[in-house]
Amino acid sequence: MANEKKRALVTGITGQDGSYLAEFLLDKNYEVFALIRRSSTVNFERIQHIQERIHLLSGDLLDQNSLMSALKTARPHEVYNLGAQSFVPASWEQPLLTGEITALGVTRLLEAIRATDSRARFYQASTSELFGKVRESPQSESTPFYPRSPYGVSKLYAHWITVNYRESYDMFCCAGILFNHESPRRGLEFVSRKISHGVARIKLGFAKELKLGNLDSRRDWGFAGDYVKAMWLMLQQDSPEDLVIATGEDRTIREFCELAFGYVGLDWRQCVTIDKDLFRPAEVEVLRGDASRAERVLGWKPEISFVELVHLMVDRDLDLVGGQSGG
Repeated sequence: MANEKKRALVTGITGQDGSYLAEFLLDKNYEVFALIRRSSTVNFERIQHIQERIHLLSGDLLDQNSLMSALKTARPHEVYNLGAQSFVPASWEQPLLTGEITALGVTRLLEAIRATDSRARFYQASTSELFGKVRESPQSESTPFYPRSPYGVSKLYAHWITVNYRESYDMFCCAGILFNHESPRRGLEFVSRKISHGVARIKLGFAKELKLGNLDSRRDWGFAGDYVKAMWLMLQQDSPEDLVIATGEDRTIREFCELAFGYVGLDWRQCVTIDKDLFRPAEVEVLRGDASRAERVLGWKPEISFVELVHLMVDRDLDLVGGQSGG
């Protein structure tokens, strides 16, 4: 394979992580294939600048035949499964669909890989939501799982089926247990982006308040661009291993607000109101990861700090909101 270009198949490429991963792989001279679900509202905004350099294949994690077809076309050396119903609140409203996509979708994909070319290396996007009601802090690879949402439970199934295929079929399958990672490309429904976008709208005079839920929840926040490098590094190792990817620092949503609003000279306390409807049925109070093993095994460390991340997101939303208003 000395002169052969490496090929990667990525699901969820139109999402935050998928777009950063696609950029990263293209920079590494990969041929990148993307599994795209047919929809009247497919949003290519995040990959618009690289879309012409990516092979788009029609397929769906709900449809086994389409996965087989995509794999036969792409013949990938590496498969990155970032596709999921990934918004936690929506998983209570659509628990069955979340399970079909986020849990069973992984089994379908693993079965398709096993049937077409079991030598392909497989990365599964696991999540800190696996830890949920945490049994110890910080959370490492050996911390017991206790998910607290249909999304977390679905991801737990996906995580263990990945381990199962690795151990049962001698496939190179591994899962990255990624803690919260954000960016200017984060969806507006996620609290980090909701805050940065809200700050921009209030600062530029388009809104007077921002409604949020539990401000005491603590999260380990990193930059998505840093985290996709860890995904790639995991598939470059001699043997597959599941690893925690995190910054090792946790902050409250209140701290995120304080930093974001303070950056543009506003007092968050005069702008944020608490909406009880935005609280989760089963709250995850604190998540903080111990990524020391990933540092040893992969040589990986986050490069963008929490403060830099928040400023990056607010700056981008100021440009975005200002541009939309014609300013």
